[in-house]
This record gives sequence, C-alpha cells and structure tokens, in this order.
Amino acid sequence: MGYLEGFGVTLRKWGEGVTTREYRGGRLGRNGQISDKDQKAPKPERAHGRHVLNRYEDGMEKCIGCELCAGVCPAKCIYVRGADNPVDDPKSPGERFGFIYEINYLRCIHCDLCVEACPTEAITETKLFEFTFTNRDDAIYTKDELLVDSVTGRPQHLPWEDWRPGEDEFTSGWMRATAPGGRVAYENRVGWSGELGYGVRAPELGQVHEDPPAEHPHDDHGHDDHGGHH
Repeated sequence: MGYLEGFGVTLRKWGEGVTTREYRGGRLGRNGQISDKDQKAPKPERAHGRHVLNRYEDGMEKCIGCELCAGVCPAKCIYVRGADNPVDDPKSPGERFGFIYEINYLRCIHCDLCVEACPTEAITETKLFEFTFTNRDDAIYTKDELLVDSVTGRPQHLPWEDWRPGEDEFTSGWMRATAPGGRVAYENRVGWSGELGYGVRAPELGQVHEDPPAEHPHDDHGHDDHGGHH
C-alpha cells in the first residue's frame, strides 16, 4: 500500500466516529465522582475475572478445604489448607472448611479450571478484570479478601479494584450450564445451589428451575447409576 492509499484509509475512517474508550481506571474527578467518559469495554457474561469464595444462602461457607482447586491449577497459583470445623462454631456444613485460601494473581491465568474442579461451587470468577497492585503482597489474595460479605453475599471491593455495576453477576455462568455428572435427566435444568445475596442464579441456555425427573436404573445410552455400560 502506498502513501496515498494509506491516507485514503485514514480519511474513510474519519467520518465513522471515535471507536476507542476513554477508560481512566475509575479515578474520581474533582467533584468526587467517576467521569461519564470513564467507560469499560462491554464484557461477555462468561468472562473470567477476579475470583470469589461463595457462601450458602444461610451464610455458611461453601469451601470445604478439599484442595481440588489447588491440585488442578496449571499455574500453581492457589494455596489451600483445610481444617476440622469447630464444633461450637462451624464455618461450613461439612466436617472441614477452608482454613487457609490464597490466590497469587501474579501467576493466575484465569483458565477457570478451579471452578470446574470445585465440588461445592465455592469458588467462581467475577467479571472484574481491572485491578492493579502497587506492591507484590497485594497480588496475593487471602481468604479474608476472597470470601464474600457475610451479610450481603457481595464480593469485597478492595482499594485497587475498579468495580462497576453487574460485574458480580453471572459469575462463571458457563460452568453452571453443565449437567451434574453429565446425566441426560438434568439437561436444560438448573443444577447448582443457591448463594447468599443472589439465591439461585438465573438459568441460561434454556435451563429451568423445576426438579429433574426421576431417574431410571438405565438411561437411553445404556449407562447404569455408576456410569458403567451394559
């Protein structure tokens, strides 16, 4: 392409308007408000961002300290240690709970494999992706920072994070679209538990809230209840 052709491209684009966004990182202006020009690019519902540790609707923690998320993480950025639940003050419904939970965001690649591996839907990812650190210690999120608020169930907003409305909704929605164990009886049905502050999240991909139909010893594909073939 020669010089004239290049200028022609520029002139054609001139009348199409501004396509870039004036993102300013959520900094407050002199009036103490975020400027209307400070806009983030739209994100899909299944965007992978900053993690949260969820609670059941009664406030109990979902994490049981099983360490499956740490074991499956390809970046080795998750550190978990479980502990026995205190008899007089249990943290989770199970025998154990997540005593220590850390994620190193200097390593995390947001693959969401931890979300898939979690048997209790304790860890999911929000759509928040605009968070920066002034020191390395801030990049290592602890359980106290990851665990949602005990009253509202909403993610905590840390000083270096730029939260906008809606970024805590539909967390890891794509994971919830799969049926438990791949059973045909659960196709297009909600198969996850309620969360504090959200209840049972809205279905997607044609899912409905009704209970799944009663299962038979053998489904249409010849599988028994233990996944075997006959």
